[in-house]
Amino acid sequence: MKATQITSCAEALRVLAEHLDHELSEQVDAELRAHLDECRSCCSRADFERALRERIRELGDEQVPGEVADRVHRLLAGFAGPPPQ
Repeated sequence: MKATQITSCAEALRVLAEHLDHELSEQVDAELRAHLDECRSCCSRADFERALRERIRELGDEQVPGEVADRVHRLLAGFAGPPPQ
């Protein structure tokens, strides 16, 4: 990722996943950490994302009920839009 300056919550949230995956440059990561130190809202979001990722890791290969999997697939298809023709 190219260098940026985290000046808003939108920018902080845009790079949060890369931060959690340890994929940011040192400069951008430091800027994000500084923002998280000052912004309670973004810090809460980062805490939630960390906890969610940990819970997903803990679940491992646990089977998901078919109706839940079907619902998730329908939701994801809705985000992707109609299939190309």
